[in-house]
Amino acid sequence: MSNFLRISDEKFINVGVLGATGTVGQRFITLLANHPWFAIRALGASPRSAGKPYPKATNWKQTTPMPPIVREMIVHECKPEFFRDCDIIFSGLDADAAGEIEGAFRAADLAVFSNAKNYRRDPSVPLIVPLVNDSHLSMVPQQQALHSPPLQRGFILTNANCSTTGLVIPLRALEKSFGPIEACFVTTMQAISGAGYPGVPGLDIVDNVVPYIGGEEEKMEWETLKILGGITEEDGKKAFDMHSRHPLRVSASCNRVPVIDGHTMTVSVRFARRPPPSPQQVREALTAYTPEARSMGCPSAPVHAIFVHEEPDRPQPRLDRYYQDGAGVSVGRVRQCPVLDIKFVVLANNVSIGAATSSIINAELAVLKGIVKPLAH
Repeated sequence: MSNFLRISDEKFINVGVLGATGTVGQRFITLLANHPWFAIRALGASPRSAGKPYPKATNWKQTTPMPPIVREMIVHECKPEFFRDCDIIFSGLDADAAGEIEGAFRAADLAVFSNAKNYRRDPSVPLIVPLVNDSHLSMVPQQQALHSPPLQRGFILTNANCSTTGLVIPLRALEKSFGPIEACFVTTMQAISGAGYPGVPGLDIVDNVVPYIGGEEEKMEWETLKILGGITEEDGKKAFDMHSRHPLRVSASCNRVPVIDGHTMTVSVRFARRPPPSPQQVREALTAYTPEARSMGCPSAPVHAIFVHEEPDRPQPRLDRYYQDGAGVSVGRVRQCPVLDIKFVVLANNVSIGAATSSIINAELAVLKGIVKPLAH
């Protein structure tokens, strides 16, 4: 560890960004431009953007100016031969394109950290929320060994759906302190940026709530089990147990609301333990929760994985979504639930911890744990 800290004073890990012209790709670039370890070396996008300088290939939609480091870079097609000097590939590709492209990059022995949904259900691919289940990185060597041909450096690791991410962070803190959760009801109020750009048509979302987001409820209900579950091993082969040792039922209702950034969720949970914890015990457990990403020194990990509000009307997207640059979650209104045990409100920045920030912290963890092996540049 001391050797790592010594060399981390200068950027020594080259990274590439796929889908660099899109909303998630732009967020990757914004976060990576001043990263203490990672240096952007290659940008990939669709064939129509390839060959153009980045400013001419993209319609920049971030709230901060385009970083100087990418202004002179030429966009490439998303093909491994243009990314050979990269230690890490961050993928902000849409699901329509991500599956084949990310698979090709893995086959080329490149480490892919994906924001897309395509490989989340793959039994050999970790689905990691870095403030929750970084222990699932232990599945990477098996993924490499099972690939044909076996891989030395390449793998795919996915982060979760943006709404799932905001839910599982407080759930993990509660299970760590009070044991298994048996049931969870969650209703989401999801920002329009979660639909990408140009996103939801204005006439559909202004003065309106849309009570349906295709596939979102199923993703939340299934992904939560993979993330909060453990890993079993039988006959030398590891598998995700999907929380099967203590079955967890999740019921999600997902809505699109006229907010730009920040997914708000109302959550009710029932614990297996009897009697259940009090609201004050829950507040204290949420506040005290410190994930390994923080204790190991990941530079993008938030100081507070969970910030607990005491005010009765917080969190709110407009006021709280950019706290800690959106890298943690905010929780408020912790109280008893007359149907289950405890209910509360969660706010997660869907374009930060719900997307690019998660992938970046996942990569930081992979470096610290020796899963990513940087080339000698």
